[in-house]
Amino acid sequence: MEGIMKNIKKSQVLTLKDEISYQEGQVVSKTLVQNSALSATLFSFDKDEEISTHESGGDAMVLCLDGVGRITIDGKDYELHTGESIVMPAKHPHAVYGQEQFKMLLVVAF
Repeated sequence: MEGIMKNIKKSQVLTLKDEISYQEGQVVSKTLVQNSALSATLFSFDKDEEISTHESGGDAMVLCLDGVGRITIDGKDYELHTGESIVMPAKHPHAVYGQEQFKMLLVVAF
């Protein structure tokens, strides 16, 4: 059976922030895992780009890989810097904004 990880090299040391690039005026995503129990996705946000308010069916952990992002949960803003993380609880409205250029790993457990 083949593994569930995709779009990423295996059996070698990686720097996750280098696995996705910034693109001017865009939010870029790269799916690493997607199944009924788990999703893991790399994102890069150009400055002032965002994913608007939405809800998820699972708890979603954001790990900031580079830059500065703003996470809004239930209308409250949280600023994330490189190396910091936050969990956005399931079924709570949340949004993500690139306060500066910002890269993150999003892991959602369903």
